[in-house]
Amino acid sequence: MAVLKKIKASTLMETLIATVLIMVIFTVVSLILNNLFSNSIKKNTRAITAKLNEIEYLYINDKIVLPYYDDYESWMISIEGASDSKMIAIKALNINNDIHINKAIYKNED
Repeated sequence: MAVLKKIKASTLMETLIATVLIMVIFTVVSLILNNLFSNSIKKNTRAITAKLNEIEYLYINDKIVLPYYDDYESWMISIEGASDSKMIAIKALNINNDIHINKAIYKNED
């Protein structure tokens, strides 16, 4: 029969402390990742940017009349400016988290 070498083992207290440290690190990392993902979802403006581009296209092609107001999901959209002016402003405001998007349009008269 082979002679077994003794392996130095850790005590129960060392194992518990190591487990607690691993759990604390895991909790902190999961909170950081949760915060990053929730902020990226809240700050996502792709849908409203596409809608503003559509409204800009409609204005340039004389399909909408000023002043123009619209609600899109949780966004309030307004176009302000004189109808005879070449420069107008498109504004979008998110009523849930107060994100503002401002866009200026210059209409060429050909």
